[in-house]
Amino acid sequence: MIFLARAHLREIADAAEAAYPGECCGLLIGRSRPGGEIEVTHVAKSRNLGKERGRFEIDPQLWVDVTRAHRGGTARVVGLYHSHPDAPAQPSAIDLEAAWGEELVWLIVSVDGDEGRGQAVHCSAHILDHGGRQFREIPLRTNDWQPYPVRILPEGNRT
Repeated sequence: MIFLARAHLREIADAAEAAYPGECCGLLIGRSRPGGEIEVTHVAKSRNLGKERGRFEIDPQLWVDVTRAHRGGTARVVGLYHSHPDAPAQPSAIDLEAAWGEELVWLIVSVDGDEGRGQAVHCSAHILDHGGRQFREIPLRTNDWQPYPVRILPEGNRT
């Protein structure tokens, strides 16, 4: 499971909408939590260096800068994000072909467009699984998410 602040999710959605009809991309910085959960503490927007439509490439200098800035601390690059203009928020064959790092989360934002303007409509998170052969979706939660409340029913109404 991956947790991030609503503000970080909004920042990613805003970047996806602003980049439409192109793709946005960036890094997710955070730390591991007990039980294999991941917490995003920062988002670093990247220029998309991808040369073709439907492709993204994060600026390698950003990777270097972020890695250096967090050296010796508990925070690290825990994943990356990018958008899918007019496509679902699920990894594509192109994403799988370019993917690496089974420890990285791949967050994808679907953006629907109309008259040249994009609207973020869905976001999902994935990790590489089975030796890097396929993606698997993982739960994505904002850090204010709480389990559903449970209603206590009066005696005699328990069915």
